[in-house]
Amino acid sequence: MARVVKALCAVLVTSLLAAPAPAVPASAGTAAEEAVPAPRPRTAGVRGLEIGVPAYAWAGDRMLGDLVATTPAASVVVLNPGNGDAPFDSRWQARADALRAGTTATGEKTKVLGYVHTDHGNRDIDAVKASVDNYLKTRDGRLHVDGIFFDVVSRDCGPGNATRDHYAQLRAYVQETMNAADPTAADLVVDNPGTAIADCYLEPDHRTADVFVTFEDTYAAYTGDGWLGGNVFSESGDYRAGTELDPSGTAFWHLVHAVPDATAMRSTLRTAFDRGAGYAYATGTRMPNPWDESPSWKYRSQTLYAATLG
Repeated sequence: MARVVKALCAVLVTSLLAAPAPAVPASAGTAAEEAVPAPRPRTAGVRGLEIGVPAYAWAGDRMLGDLVATTPAASVVVLNPGNGDAPFDSRWQARADALRAGTTATGEKTKVLGYVHTDHGNRDIDAVKASVDNYLKTRDGRLHVDGIFFDVVSRDCGPGNATRDHYAQLRAYVQETMNAADPTAADLVVDNPGTAIADCYLEPDHRTADVFVTFEDTYAAYTGDGWLGGNVFSESGDYRAGTELDPSGTAFWHLVHAVPDATAMRSTLRTAFDRGAGYAYATGTRMPNPWDESPSWKYRSQTLYAATLG
């Protein structure tokens, strides 16, 4: 049932993004944004928590303006022009460049990813690669993104690991295409099954992504039965944190919507960190598209609070 809902959500997102909205100036910070703990310098080698935002809005929308203006900046922002199939033209490229100029609480630059849907591995691989090319093969020959966010990803290995190998092939395609455009580029590939993923996806010689979204649902689900007990599961069906497969502490990303208030937002981030996530995001917005506008508590309160974890 969860997969059906997710697939329907992808269709709804496409319809909601059917026409671009007029540009809206970025909002200024508020006093409420400052009422969060100050970030602590993170000790080298110590795992922390980064904020990664799926921004399923149009290039001129206020949400993206808010993200550009936020300091410290989010660590990752996903751009989604028409579910990944609208042209990633000069308008989008300029927005991506502005986002990539942001500096996070740990002193790194924001990474921008291009959204590509995969229909649980059922979408033709050449069509998926064409969507990847939309972001990575630009007319000016420059990379304006730092990688690809594959959505509606299968969580299962498939017969003989065929589904896992399908996604491994897509990761290799992203890496090869980015390397051809810029050999110095540090590519980032994300798979989003929205739930715990089979541990075969993280096998060292067959890994399908750098980061996996292992939770995407409501706050009520996150604090209740929607959390299955881990980021990965084995053939026996046992769920576990997966930390032994993730020495960097950055392999898992939790996305939580319908979060009731700023206190619950901070609790969500703390819980994500405790559950082994290296990336997280909490918003009060709701279905059918909880990723198309800024949360009421602003991004700065999240980026500052996340910097205190670790």
